[in-house]
Amino acid sequence: MAPTTVLATVPDRRVRFDHLARLTTPTGLYEHALGTQPRVEHGMCVDDVARALVVTSRALRQDGTREDDETLALTRVYLRFVRSAVRKGGLMHNRRSPDGAWLDTPSSGDHWGRALWAMGTAAARVPDAELADDARRGASAATCARSSYPRATAYAALGAVELLRATPDHAGALRLLQNARRRFARPVRDARWPWPESRLTYANPVLPEAMIAVGDALADDGLLADGIRLLDWLVAEQTVDDHLSVVPAGGRGRDDARPGFDQQPIEAAALAEAAATALRVTGDPGWSVVLERCAAWFEGANDTGVPVRDAATGGGFDGLERDGVNRNQGAESTLAWLACAQLVGTGPAVAP
Repeated sequence: MAPTTVLATVPDRRVRFDHLARLTTPTGLYEHALGTQPRVEHGMCVDDVARALVVTSRALRQDGTREDDETLALTRVYLRFVRSAVRKGGLMHNRRSPDGAWLDTPSSGDHWGRALWAMGTAAARVPDAELADDARRGASAATCARSSYPRATAYAALGAVELLRATPDHAGALRLLQNARRRFARPVRDARWPWPESRLTYANPVLPEAMIAVGDALADDGLLADGIRLLDWLVAEQTVDDHLSVVPAGGRGRDDARPGFDQQPIEAAALAEAAATALRVTGDPGWSVVLERCAAWFEGANDTGVPVRDAATGGGFDGLERDGVNRNQGAESTLAWLACAQLVGTGPAVAP
């Protein structure tokens, strides 16, 4: 029998902030949703607001003449929230109640790294000079801290690279990158499992992405090459029959059965971020293929065959299950889809 030709429709990848705006208040961004409605009682966190600041900062027009008023307003809210979390020595709060009270002790966990990434991105990319200066001050303060957590260090390094775009001789950013280089320069002892941890857990691609970005910023060709090799391995580890099969919430070891569920949108988005960085640094068009697979994962080219995003509103579903999706549309999942849509190049331009 001759094969049947199926004409695929062009996916809608326009970046829509409808659902993001629904989760946002004048003071911040609700972390969780029940369906599409914010779960106010669960409060807010720097982790998600930082992700939002990255996305909206990249969405603003760099010439300053065609800014979307809503996007600029969202950026102001998110930057104010993240800036208010910074404390002495660059440490940061993370969790905040709906009435604005901080609920935790300042620390340098993953939220610190994501906040530095976000403020560095805003400093480098927001065309509004006042906002960019405020972001630069916040990022500068955060560079004084250090973290024992590898992903926190990786996100912070990405922020330091962005900060250097805005201020090329920034001493704090350079010191942080030197520290990150020492953290990530480790020999590979097992070619079959080169990952620096015994299991893949969460936001895994940020580790090789940071190696690539730091290696490029410091002209360390060895670290850059190690990052590319590790990212290549991670892509292969999460690819089945030309589609992504990302690490589930429970993680994945070398001998674990696959596919595993509940797969998290943050994994596909983190892989898109890393692929975009690798494409920018190397110019290798193969990374565009990875970007396309990341976007396609959200659109149904995944282990279940169903979309993990709402194209009409820009919402993202909270997880891919064996029999469908988690229908809740929280901030992390929504921002994962929005970031991925940006990076494939069909939304607002993301500067190289």
